[in-house]
Amino acid sequence: MDVRQRRARLGTRHLLAGGGTAGRPEEVAEAMVALHATDPATVHLSVAARSAEPGVAHTERALYADRTLLRMLGMRRTMFVVPTELAPVVQAACTTEVARKQRRLLVQHLGTQGYPENVPDPDTWLTEVAEATERALAARGVATAQQLAEDEPRLRQQLLMSPGKPYAATPNITSRVLFQLAAEGRIVRGRPRGSWLSSQYEWSPMAGWLPGGLAGMAEHEARVELARRWLHAYGPAPVGDLRWWTGWTVGQTKKVLAEIGPAEVDLDGTPGVVLPEDLEPVPAPRPWVALLPELDPTPMGWSERGWFLGEHGPALFDRNGNIGPTVWADGRIVGGWTQRADGEVVHRLLEDIGAEAGAAVAAEADRLREWFGEVRLVPRFRTPLERELAS
Repeated sequence: MDVRQRRARLGTRHLLAGGGTAGRPEEVAEAMVALHATDPATVHLSVAARSAEPGVAHTERALYADRTLLRMLGMRRTMFVVPTELAPVVQAACTTEVARKQRRLLVQHLGTQGYPENVPDPDTWLTEVAEATERALAARGVATAQQLAEDEPRLRQQLLMSPGKPYAATPNITSRVLFQLAAEGRIVRGRPRGSWLSSQYEWSPMAGWLPGGLAGMAEHEARVELARRWLHAYGPAPVGDLRWWTGWTVGQTKKVLAEIGPAEVDLDGTPGVVLPEDLEPVPAPRPWVALLPELDPTPMGWSERGWFLGEHGPALFDRNGNIGPTVWADGRIVGGWTQRADGEVVHRLLEDIGAEAGAAVAAEADRLREWFGEVRLVPRFRTPLERELAS
């Protein structure tokens, strides 16, 4: 399976070829397996790039009214939006182990880095505080972190982080306890406190938000299901890409693939795997272009990106490996874009894509400018090209 076939699958299965074909936000999330949500704007822009009706209201309704999409911690301890029916799979496949590790770390910090003094018996203490916080949230129904800290003062316990360093700090444990409860599937992030660009959320009990909660799947069974979905959306790919995307160990990944029994394929000299029933070639779609936001799930779906990124990485990634807004043509990245303070959406092509494709990119930038309206967006992760275009 050569690079042309991989790009054909990317355009078709990621709903980018054809100028946006999804009818509902749920279809986009299903196609991509999960939508990156570290920056809340990414969710809406990723949906808009793939939808026939790309309004913010549609995505908000799916998230907060219909609750067919769920914002949750997932792979690699990263925030995602996933279809509600997939949430128990992600929980068992990835989030439960994240929760175990983060709890051990918080217990350790409480016992050794408490400020002004350490917490005696931190494991029992944390259990009591978490349960009290959960009860306070159930009593309120919906609450902010500040409100919960008022109800449960022990959430204001401090930790001394990086002692002796210039950047030493003494943060409260409020966010870490809420993070823990969310990772354990006991509470859920609801509506943002501001606009759809805000990352400050109200919290709700999981039992009231999603009847039945997130429990019920065995971890290995969930990993097999998640791997199958990823292989359909992102395969063929090297095994290392699957391991990176999920955050699994080598052993966990091998065990999953042993059960799936994927077909081995040659990716222009690199070994790859694909679902055994997915060997038929996907026809090349008609020429297409797209403007994707920072951390869009397409470029973040693989760790080895040379086949669609080329030599453009230094301009489009920040120092921590976060990709900024990108311009795509026929399955490869060809430039970057941003929105300026006056609302104009500007872009720069990093390679020659021809006059017709260039005109299509310009038209897409105009469409995106109209879509933003009065909204002004500053990416959370600034990249060299994005900063240059914005100035």
